Order: sequence, then structure tokens, then C-alpha cells
Amino acid sequence: MTEYTLSDSTRAALKKVSTASVATALYKRGLRNQFIQGVRAVAPKSDTMVGQAFTLRYIPAREDRNPITAFRDPKHPQRVAIETCPAGHVLVMDARGDARAATAGSILITRLALRGAAGVVSDGGFRDMAGIGALDMPAYCAGPSAPTNLTLHEALDINIPVACGGVAVFPGDVLLGDGDGVMVIPAHLADDIAIECAEMEVFEEFVLQQVEAGAGVIGLYPPTDEANLNKFAEWRTQTRR
Repeated sequence: MTEYTLSDSTRAALKKVSTASVATALYKRGLRNQFIQGVRAVAPKSDTMVGQAFTLRYIPAREDRNPITAFRDPKHPQRVAIETCPAGHVLVMDARGDARAATAGSILITRLALRGAAGVVSDGGFRDMAGIGALDMPAYCAGPSAPTNLTLHEALDINIPVACGGVAVFPGDVLLGDGDGVMVIPAHLADDIAIECAEMEVFEEFVLQQVEAGAGVIGLYPPTDEANLNKFAEWRTQTRR
């Protein structure tokens, strides 16, 4: 668990960076397994998903514990997670990478969005994908699945450490999602990663312009040739970047 609170400034900075930049920055710190495997965006979004993790853990369903009447329980963990995930957070569902049954559908995800969540990530399936994709809130899952979660999953624990797509996710970690997928940033690194990646994005913008103009990448990316560092400094001055 963490006492870290994502600041508005760090959230804003992270919204301008890519999962690729975050992956590189974390790799430099020895963290190589922070990209959630096997999930994709339900629908493309113009806004990058950034928010702290609020988690829900599913275990394999057992038939005597998961009849359809289980949803009548007002304390059912899936429903409670939807109603208690804080605004600005990302609901992260651990479904053991099993997308044969849905972990949620459009009604619950719509409720989550209207409560102000920053997004939702599941390494299981979603049902009613068209409805979820139409929401402004970003959503990621392992694929469409019509069967109710009770078929294969039992929602059990809320806001504990979970595994999602092979990545350890602790409550309060910062998730960043774009068109490539979702990265998990350990909470204590989020502020530093935001600063470093913002600088990285500026440099890569310069590099791309140089490449588009015909420059070769050797000595430019990475900038081992001091002449390219001088060009970058001049470019920043001219562009006020």
C-alpha cells in the first residue's frame, strides 16, 4: 500500500507522455516487467489514461458459490468495487488472464465512468464492448466475452495487491494507458518518471524531425555525437520547447 497521492501537475505531465517513454525510463531503473500483457484498448481515445490503481481480484468460480443470485448480495465485491473506486483512479481487475468470461459489462463500466474514474483495466473479458467503447473513459481488456463473470470468476478482494496481465499492481500505483497498452508505474517513482519522460518526449520530437529531414540515427539516437546535442540545444531555443 502507499500514502502517495498523484498530484495534478504529475497527472498532467504524464498525460503528455507515451507508454514507450515510460517503459524506457523504468527499464533504466531496472524495472522490466511493468507493461500489462494481453490487454488492448476497447476503443481508441484521444486522451491518455492516467490514474492510481484501485484493484479487484477474481478467483476461479466454484459453482456452489456463484449462482446468478449472487448479484442480489449488496456486498458483492464486483458491485462494491464499482461503487467505491475513487474518482480519478483506475479500476484494475485481476482475472488471471482468463478472458473466457466477462469481468464487467457496459452498465457497470458506465456507472464507473459517471463516478469519475480515470479508466478501467482487466486482463479478463468485457461484455457489451460497443457500449464500453462509446464512453469517454478509457477501457482496456483482453477481449470481448459474452458470458457473465459468474461463469468462471468469483470477485473476492478489493484494493489489495493483484496481478494483471503478468504485472504486480499495488493499490496506489500509477497506470498510464495509450494506444500501445498500459504501463504500471510504482507510486514512489511516478513524479520522477513524469519529469524524465517529459524531457524524453521533447528530445524524441527533435530526433523525429531530424530523421524526417534525412538524418541518420547513429550518433543522434542516442545522442553520442556532441554536434547533435548542440543542434538539440539550438532547436529548443528556437522552438521554445
